[in-house]
Amino acid sequence: MRQESASSTRHLRVRHLRGHTVLEFRGEIDIASAAEIVPHLDRETGRPGARVVLDLGGIEFFDCSGLRLLYRARSRVLDQGGQVHLVCAHPLTLRMLRITGLARLLPPRPTLDEALGVSRPAGRRTVR
Repeated sequence: MRQESASSTRHLRVRHLRGHTVLEFRGEIDIASAAEIVPHLDRETGRPGARVVLDLGGIEFFDCSGLRLLYRARSRVLDQGGQVHLVCAHPLTLRMLRITGLARLLPPRPTLDEALGVSRPAGRRTVR
């Protein structure tokens, strides 16, 4: 599995993995950390055809500022004809995603491997 680190901040690690840009959110995602994250998020989500994975596996706290970041990333990627996937397994965060309806727009996957596999073309079946 080839991986190269692109950049990091206290609350966001950006890396490239299997043809995707993985944005790993870390720590407490609130209004203060969102201000730090936005420039990096915008740089990575504004590229035409980008394949982005938003990974919430490293978060400790996530409020409405975090929801806005996810929605912003989704909109920017889709506006440029790209793909965006979400990794989230934390029960409280999943509940917040469902309550707000964001889970319908950005269906969460439980693991990074599963999110990376979503973009792969389906294998061909042989019918006998």
